Amino acid sequence: MARMAWRGLLIGVAAGVFGGVGGLGGGVVMVPLLGAWLGLSQHRAHGTSLVAVVLTGSVGVIPYALGGAVALRLALGLALASIVGSSLAAGLSPRVPARALRRVFGILVIVTGLSLPFDALVPAHTLVAGWALPLGLGTGLLAGAVSGLLGVGGGAVMVPLLVLLFGFGQHLAQGTSLAVMVPAALAGSLQHLRHGHVDVRVAPALAMGVAGGAYLGGRMALALPNDTLRWVFAVLLVTTGVRYALTSRAAR
Repeated sequence: MARMAWRGLLIGVAAGVFGGVGGLGGGVVMVPLLGAWLGLSQHRAHGTSLVAVVLTGSVGVIPYALGGAVALRLALGLALASIVGSSLAAGLSPRVPARALRRVFGILVIVTGLSLPFDALVPAHTLVAGWALPLGLGTGLLAGAVSGLLGVGGGAVMVPLLVLLFGFGQHLAQGTSLAVMVPAALAGSLQHLRHGHVDVRVAPALAMGVAGGAYLGGRMALALPNDTLRWVFAVLLVTTGVRYALTSRAAR
């Protein structure tokens, strides 16, 4: 039991730093480590990770908010849509094969990661003016669905879309993403709790590690120039996507 708690704490710190730096929930780190180090099943790892993602967003967003890097009005609309997407997806997760989830998510993350550093070549955000509401709702629903199904914060989807479609700077996109993931992850967590997909032995230690790591990661991100942070985020996304895709292939 003590060994499980210490491992949960270490996983939480690593995921918190990763999430704070990248504006992500840290689930892309937590989910595989909860399975490899602690032997949790795929669906239980997703549910337990999503509980900790609530804390990643809550703590990680603080440095961004203090630095003025959160678009509060848009975050509210995105959050409402994300809650719907996360709740529905988490409720359906027991029926969806884990291998299919990993493959689709991996491909999506690789594509967005490769396109992100070249956002200046993508003029899409110049067309957002008349489509801000539907694009915002679509972004929130998609990020929420990813969060609820995979136990991640949804930032791997939301941050690139805020940059490419809305023309946000990297700091503002990441801060807004962290703010949105809190209610979305909370809604998904409640569904996973109802299905028994949260390991209560690990969750407290995981949450403690995430809290410290997320705040540190947020401070580190704000210290980086916008272009440097964007490349860091892109590398994190591509690495994550490749790992998910390869894991999916190995699981066949």
